[in-house]
Amino acid sequence: MTAFLSATLLLAMQSTAAPAPVPTPAPALSLEQQSGVRCAAAFALVAQAQAAGDAEALTYPALGERGREFFVRTAARLIDETGLDRNGVGQLLSAEAARLTQDEGALDRTMPACLLLLQASGL
Repeated sequence: MTAFLSATLLLAMQSTAAPAPVPTPAPALSLEQQSGVRCAAAFALVAQAQAAGDAEALTYPALGERGREFFVRTAARLIDETGLDRNGVGQLLSAEAARLTQDEGALDRTMPACLLLLQASGL
């Protein structure tokens, strides 16, 4: 389960590292879509850290299964609603994951709201 999240995030990050012919401009996302991207990336990062046994990540609820489902549903919804392809959605998720890891404490500040969003999603 977490292997899927890790593989998906890794694939998305690798695809952004490779030079793209002409990047498609990202569409303006609604607040709901932005929140989904932020939380999907956060869940992937935390689930990956939990799988690695990171003590800080283990303070959060287990996100392997529920986080993966949220990630998949968010990506599918973005494809449907924005017209982006899988690569475009992967770039959005990778960019958000990078933001969450570059800004010290950003992931911890993001998680409380994301956990509420996960609970509200019914997953």
